[in-house]
Amino acid sequence: AYWTILTTSASMQMIKHQGCREDNQFAFSFLNKKGIFRSHEALPKVPVPPLKQTLDLYLRCVQHLVKDEHFQKTKAIVEKFGAPEGTGEFLQKKLLERRDKTTNWVYDYWLEDMYLNNRLALPVNSSPVMVFPKQTFSDHKDALRYVLSFDMDHYVSTAIRRALPVDYARGQLAGTPLCMEQYYRLFTSYRLPGLKRDTLKVQTNAASSEAEHIIVACKNQFFVLDVVAKNKQLNEMEILSQLEKIVKMAENAEERLPPFGVLTSDGRTEWAQARDVLIKDPTNRKSLEVIESCLFVVCLDEPSGLEPSDTNRALLMLHGGGREKNGANRWYDKPMQFVVGMDGVCGVVCEHSPFEGIVLQHKHTHPVIISNFYTNKISDLITHCGFSSRLVNNLDMDAYKFKFYGKEFIKKQKMSPDAFIQVALQLAFYRLVSTYESASIRRFQEGRVDNIRSATPEALAFVKSMTDEKAIFTAITGMAIDNHLLGLREIAKELNMGKPEIFSDETYVKSNQFILSTSQVPTTLEMFCCYGPVVPNGYGACYNPQADHIIFCVSSFRESTETSSAVFVKALEEGLLEIRDLLDMYSDM
Repeated sequence: AYWTILTTSASMQMIKHQGCREDNQFAFSFLNKKGIFRSHEALPKVPVPPLKQTLDLYLRCVQHLVKDEHFQKTKAIVEKFGAPEGTGEFLQKKLLERRDKTTNWVYDYWLEDMYLNNRLALPVNSSPVMVFPKQTFSDHKDALRYVLSFDMDHYVSTAIRRALPVDYARGQLAGTPLCMEQYYRLFTSYRLPGLKRDTLKVQTNAASSEAEHIIVACKNQFFVLDVVAKNKQLNEMEILSQLEKIVKMAENAEERLPPFGVLTSDGRTEWAQARDVLIKDPTNRKSLEVIESCLFVVCLDEPSGLEPSDTNRALLMLHGGGREKNGANRWYDKPMQFVVGMDGVCGVVCEHSPFEGIVLQHKHTHPVIISNFYTNKISDLITHCGFSSRLVNNLDMDAYKFKFYGKEFIKKQKMSPDAFIQVALQLAFYRLVSTYESASIRRFQEGRVDNIRSATPEALAFVKSMTDEKAIFTAITGMAIDNHLLGLREIAKELNMGKPEIFSDETYVKSNQFILSTSQVPTTLEMFCCYGPVVPNGYGACYNPQADHIIFCVSSFRESTETSSAVFVKALEEGLLEIRDLLDMYSDM
């Protein structure tokens, strides 16, 4: 075997392998694997709930969020909307027609509303991360060997060839088959920036030669690494040699190129504008196509110099420490970025639009620029990129391990761990506000999530509603209100009807400001997921219940005078202990 190093123009560096040995055992083998295609077509379609049911539930959910006089106004608006032969019934009919004609009536609406229309930068604001346990590497070779330990051969192979065994629901509706489409988008998707809205591109020919490479980022330089050559996958030693070659090339200061990856961390409109400048050059355009069609990105990070606490590791995964550290050693548009830091800080950065975090945890370039064009324009784009120290310094993160008990204690109380923890989160967030917790609707074709509205007027009523899990059951069976209301709103927009009053009402706007955004991402390993708040004055709270402890990762923004992650964590711990004491007291009676 021998190497050919190809440098195109002044930026993207490509490494191609000319031939390989017969004893191929490398982790990214997918050409010769076979499996049975598991179709989602046998699953039911997402239902459209009855209009009256949704409107009645909507009023119950929002009554405690506004003053009584405004609620009475909202009630009148809702009743008018749902009146016989009124606007609501007309839109409901159109929504039912859409359900008949599409695989999933809400998917495109939800994707655009939740992600693609959002103009905020992906790091912190959108992309969640999975933080791996701290690693100890003896040298850089040890770190590179860790890259190979992800053992993704079978998963990448079967995911791309749509041959994964079907997942089945656990807990409520246990045994129900779940849609597998999210898995198939893990390695075949790319979020393309747009001036007004992004586009989620999904490769349909992922098993072809276009899906036989990965991108490796090292010292803010981007390299193409072919994992298949001449229809044969490279073995582990060959890949390790390529990674070592990349590290050596990246250390060559004379050939080091500007940190173009930082452009993907900017606001979506700003990055789209910069990309439009880049693709005017045909070589740049080709380089971007290579990045956008890769299987995933491997980010080889430099030591950050920070103490590798849980909190610091979470921060480094979310934003890389900014452009001054490893924040530019990323390509944020790609759904899967595996980060391996030479200081043992490792994890996965996810672009969230193709899949949910629960799917990830289950399975375990530079643009080419000619020199004079770069000098005059591209340097300005990088200089003015919005990924600044302000974003890094603004994020207030607290990764906290509650050690007093875990899910086994909760199960002994004959309670759902998720419902139990939601109660504790509500107690910590002592004000009654609108709370978002996602519920999977993967039991339907192309199902993603809907919202469990877990904030209720009184703590007692809330505990009761959570322990019998009716709110959760409503959401996971496709009968929750948020997707339905979204569909009615978007149907009206498509028909150029103008926005119905129910959707411009202050109550509707306020009820969709989720100040506390929560998510359970359980794993059997000592790793955890985290993400930033979804509103400037809010909290992001991700949790991972273990047998004898619970891992929380709480985020907020320092610029908000209303929030503090440390204060929230302290209140959370106190609430969990109070609930335990209450249960102990009743068990002794």
